[in-house]
Amino acid sequence: MKIFRENLIYLSLTAIVVVGGYAFLRYAYRVMDQMPFTQEIVLIILGTVATVLITAMLLNKQTEVELKKEQSIKFIELKSDIYMDFISHIEQLMLDKAVTEQDYVRLQFLTHKLAMVASPAVLMQYQQFLEVFNRSARDASLDRSEGSAISTALAALTVKIRQDLVGELDQEGVYDLATIHQQVMNNARESYRG
Repeated sequence: MKIFRENLIYLSLTAIVVVGGYAFLRYAYRVMDQMPFTQEIVLIILGTVATVLITAMLLNKQTEVELKKEQSIKFIELKSDIYMDFISHIEQLMLDKAVTEQDYVRLQFLTHKLAMVASPAVLMQYQQFLEVFNRSARDASLDRSEGSAISTALAALTVKIRQDLVGELDQEGVYDLATIHQQVMNNARESYRG
């Protein structure tokens, strides 16, 4: 809203300069017919003022766009860090084949971090992942079949995370979302059989 007001002020000032300049030039041409250099100097001054105002407005808009771009990049970096932290935590749990009270506390805090940055689709898929994870980790140990269920649920969650981070690039690419989803799920099954 502030930028809009500033742009409106610059636009108003430009309009005032143009209208005022036109009125002044009409007056100056009649009064200063004997001195042509005076008319040219007035034109130069008016052109300079109009150029400065238009340049200020364009620079203001460019700064706004750059700030939005920078904020967007920082937010994507934050998202990526939280997603990678979450996947690393699940990886550690799968390697340990056990879930301790500390692991549950860490998962709770990762849940809160995800709630701050994740898209609604990721949050819904995360809920399904948590259901599978909690069923599998009831006895505080993870056997092969429970690990497989967690891996499959994590693969489905990973597809949503990918859509959240690079979904626009995927839509522009050769593969559709269903193909990417199927490939990720196949990779998860194959990697767990390995």
